[in-house]
Amino acid sequence: MSLVTPLNRVLGLGTASGAAEHWWMQRLTAVALIVLGLWAAVELTLLPDFSYRTVFAWVHRPYSAVMLILFVLAVGYHSYLGVQVVVEDYVASKALKVAFLMGSSLAHVGLTIAAIFAILKVAFGPSA
Repeated sequence: MSLVTPLNRVLGLGTASGAAEHWWMQRLTAVALIVLGLWAAVELTLLPDFSYRTVFAWVHRPYSAVMLILFVLAVGYHSYLGVQVVVEDYVASKALKVAFLMGSSLAHVGLTIAAIFAILKVAFGPSA
């Protein structure tokens, strides 16, 4: 007896299609977050103070802006993957599951785009 549906058998999908890729992406983004988080912690501790002008000047530097965008992308995707697993595992109703997954996707994309926009606005805006 096979747990694979006939359609999944034709498409070459197992019972958990995409699970391995999902698992690897979570691990990859976790490693990226460790590296980027350490970078952010070191950079922020090296700032002389946390005044508006100092932080603005730091984000205004191209290297800092690019690294912050990478950090935001990694946080957004890692968070999306984690929320997806929680919803798939703990929401029983199929309709609620679809609604939560759609809402989560929209929220994660929207917040990630907003954060990137804010970084770019500071990076390409006039100096403070």
